[in-house]
Amino acid sequence: METLLVLLLWAAACSAYPLDRAAKEEDASMDLAQQYLENYYNLAKDVKQFARRRDSGPVVKKIQEMQKFLGLEVTGKLDSNTLEVMAKPRCGVPDVGQFATFPGEPKWWKTHLTYRIVNYTLDLPRKVVDSAIEKALRVWEAVTPLTFSRLDEGEADIMILFAVRGHGDFFPFDGPGNTLAHAYPPGRGFKGDAHFDDDEQWTEDKSGINIFLVAAHELGHSLGLSHSRDAEALMFPVYNPSTDLAHFRLSQDDVAGIQSLYGPPTVSPEEPTLPTERPPAGPETPAMCDPELSFDAVSTLRGEKLFFKDRHFWRISYQIPEPEFHLISSFWPSLPSGVDAAYEVTSKDTVFIFKGNQFWAIRGNEAQAGYPKDIHTLGFPSTVRKIDAAISDAEKKKTYFFVEDKYWRFDEQKQSMEPGFPRQTADDFPGVDPKVDAVLEAFGFLYFFSGPSQLEFDPNAKQVTRALKSNSWFNC
Repeated sequence: METLLVLLLWAAACSAYPLDRAAKEEDASMDLAQQYLENYYNLAKDVKQFARRRDSGPVVKKIQEMQKFLGLEVTGKLDSNTLEVMAKPRCGVPDVGQFATFPGEPKWWKTHLTYRIVNYTLDLPRKVVDSAIEKALRVWEAVTPLTFSRLDEGEADIMILFAVRGHGDFFPFDGPGNTLAHAYPPGRGFKGDAHFDDDEQWTEDKSGINIFLVAAHELGHSLGLSHSRDAEALMFPVYNPSTDLAHFRLSQDDVAGIQSLYGPPTVSPEEPTLPTERPPAGPETPAMCDPELSFDAVSTLRGEKLFFKDRHFWRISYQIPEPEFHLISSFWPSLPSGVDAAYEVTSKDTVFIFKGNQFWAIRGNEAQAGYPKDIHTLGFPSTVRKIDAAISDAEKKKTYFFVEDKYWRFDEQKQSMEPGFPRQTADDFPGVDPKVDAVLEAFGFLYFFSGPSQLEFDPNAKQVTRALKSNSWFNC
């Protein structure tokens, strides 16, 4: 009997152990989520336990805000994907709130700035840190009129330091992992300064936390940039260890952002050209009549035609004899550059813009609230990661989505994908290249763009009628 009692007690203790461990893991997840939302999404601090109020309206809204900003599926729940992103190393500048939004678009009102490295990490030789900071500044110098020089003493515009835990600015670091660094927008005093958490393992390569990548990001804040929603941008808040250091270059979103503050670089005849070792300045402005010009996406908008390329677009209409050329961000600041597809639903007076697994809605020059949304909310399977091209048939109220060599058809009235799709593009649009970059409807024809060429397709005869250059719309 005594032996049986011992066995029962042993079994009860063993069965309780995994439950205790699961409870501790859940508590740790709740602590992480609470701290994350308080630090980066301005969640009001509450003495009540976060776990008890995680399903409340304010907390759900903050989780949704975080998921939307970081390109996650917006569920409002602390699912595994959300907790995984919360656990990743990142910049300490909040994604929303006064510290991050930099109200009024602060910028330096001079083009030559000084910087000083106040102290050094013991993880790296001083010359490696010096080189990484100089290279990080050159990233921004290459695409703006800004220049930088280093001071060895005194007060510089940008003061750079390594510190641990509390370091005098009311934003203490948190030890290894999570917050890597933070920086302040342009201004006097501590403004413009960049601080690095010396509890991290700083490295020249990617075996630890790469000093160049973090410095380039933080110095973007020092120049006036807030965080980007574009996961490919340097200014995306989450540290990306898979970045190709050997061929590093700013994304179009980064270039557009910094040039909206300072403009493009200006080189006079007396000034030398940029040294070859500096990072490339990003794609050049596309030439309208370049015979090799291709488009990322094409759409109509209230009778006009829009041709998207990198961070720019052309607009043409019957009233405007010459194509107008604009930055996407000058009309729609929240839209990304390098879009994948675009189409107009005229009955809704709305243009939908796609990039990666997200899409936005614009009406005139206003981006619509509630976007971006995940493309899978339209009914695409999880295997579809991006849309190559799209066109909406106003008469039939159908939208065609082209993905690689197939296409889907979406019923605009039922707001659902039609059964029987995808189908092969070549079967229903004979003669059209299987890979489509953009589609435009005009004059009763469909125009399929692929690289620098476009094909005019008669949907009634189901045949290609002409082959043209993609930029033939510009009277080139």
